[in-house]
Amino acid sequence: MTESTVVHLLRHGEVHNPQGLLYGRLPGYHLSENGRSMAELVAKALAGRDIVALYSSPLERAQETAAPIAQTLDLPVQTDDRLIEAGNVFQGLVIGGMFRAPRNLRHMWNPTRPSWGEPYVDIVRRMRAIVDVARAEARGHEAVLVSHQLPIWIIRQAAEGRRLWHDPRRRQCALASLTSLTFEGGRLASVGYSEPAGALVKPSKLLKPTK
Repeated sequence: MTESTVVHLLRHGEVHNPQGLLYGRLPGYHLSENGRSMAELVAKALAGRDIVALYSSPLERAQETAAPIAQTLDLPVQTDDRLIEAGNVFQGLVIGGMFRAPRNLRHMWNPTRPSWGEPYVDIVRRMRAIVDVARAEARGHEAVLVSHQLPIWIIRQAAEGRRLWHDPRRRQCALASLTSLTFEGGRLASVGYSEPAGALVKPSKLLKPTK
């Protein structure tokens, strides 16, 4: 019988960000009260699962999302820089307004790379590497990796054989959602998606999906 291993990619919960900034890798951005409730709901949803490894991005919002999971499952949180948010030259700017400033146009010449941030191929490389590490550690069981929307979406795009450049408004990666990669032996067998804290996710006022 083929051995099954599941690697869950968990996006962090809601962040306290009253200014509406693209915070990227900036320090000091923590979960909101609602975000902490999201993390607790995810921990409850994962209780009883066969999870033997827990990894997290070093950023505060990811660490705070991982904390109740670690407590619930009695696992240490292993911090790994490969799970960090994607680099972006616009971090620290107000979302939306950054696209209207003429001085920023020089960063927008190539959306397929993208020219304003960490190349998609580099994100795939680092995310694939940490998924492989977690899969080896959790062989025959399950692992949880707490990361950020873009890295999770890009490795999913790569896993499903899709192009990496995309419309950010169409990402299926809500706050505190789980993107689950199931491996049969060394082969990726399926990609699943769930939102255990979906009832707490508020409609975004910053990036509305297109019709």
